[in-house]
Amino acid sequence: MIASVEWRKRISIDSQVHHGDPCISGTRVPVSVIVGSVADGDSFEQILRSYPQLTIEDLRAALHFAAEHG
Repeated sequence: MIASVEWRKRISIDSQVHHGDPCISGTRVPVSVIVGSVADGDSFEQILRSYPQLTIEDLRAALHFAAEHG
């Protein structure tokens, strides 16, 4: 399980990146895309194949973010 402080470090909000949407730090992958993919039934493995720059910890961080800010 990812510690609550650690997952926050994986999410960035920068007005210069993807219009300020929350993204995985160091990428342009929005949290909303990850959450939407999970909601559509995609497995973590499928998402990681589509976005090889991400890690499982990044996906978990996106879900934590959505749970707190949704």
